[in-house]
Amino acid sequence: MTDRALRTTLTGEIAAAVEAVPGVAFLRPGLGGRLRSALPRGASAANGGRAVPSGVRLSRPDETGPWQVEIHIVARGHVRTLDVARDVARAVEVRLAGLLPGRQAPKVTVTVTGLV
Repeated sequence: MTDRALRTTLTGEIAAAVEAVPGVAFLRPGLGGRLRSALPRGASAANGGRAVPSGVRLSRPDETGPWQVEIHIVARGHVRTLDVARDVARAVEVRLAGLLPGRQAPKVTVTVTGLV
């Protein structure tokens, strides 16, 4: 699997893990997500029809080091954001440990950018 394909797969898996955490309303939309409603129908076909989660950034400074994951979420207003952020970080760590066994634990950073 190429690095790009691995990164795309991991990003999708991370997004699914984040969205399953109670208290998470959604991943923060990027500019593309905000403009999506202004685009004509079918315009997303240029991206293979798949939406790339913009609230997840995945990087690795070198090929042998741990993954660095940045997550930006919007949380529900009726929960403590600190608890949601901790739960999101744990869920991502567990998901990556299952997908990449034997690798160093990732550095996960969660930022709550809004409440609804």
